[in-house]
Amino acid sequence: MDLRTLTPDFAVAPQIALDDIAEAARLGFRTLINNRPDEEVESGLNAALQAAAAAAGLSYVHLPYYPGELTPDLIAGFEAALAAADAPVLAWCRSGTRSSHLWALSQAGQRPLEEIVQTAQNAGYDLSALVPMLRAKAADSSGVIV
Repeated sequence: MDLRTLTPDFAVAPQIALDDIAEAARLGFRTLINNRPDEEVESGLNAALQAAAAAAGLSYVHLPYYPGELTPDLIAGFEAALAAADAPVLAWCRSGTRSSHLWALSQAGQRPLEEIVQTAQNAGYDLSALVPMLRAKAADSSGVIV
């Protein structure tokens, strides 16, 4: 499992395998957020991951993020999942990029823009194309464009 820690309570990863669920539990994760649509993985994998998470005592959220479909509803769903989650949280998609985008947008208005971008960059994710959306989200959250 290729974990990319963004904060002490949140990490992202490229697609995890079924046996990674036990490892995630051993590492102390309490909530898993799967951002991979069913159509992107082998048939039955997402259901098997959910069952393995339940068996390991982990909370599991399946919040599919289709490439190119970063919608306000998806962002709100991710924020709600984080707000309800027992930390620490592990989120994944094919490469971790979509999960890092959702995390970044959930932090807009709560953390300085530069910190969000640098944190993602330190984990190997380039958010430069997302900066205008992060600025707009921060402005909506605080009324001040950062």
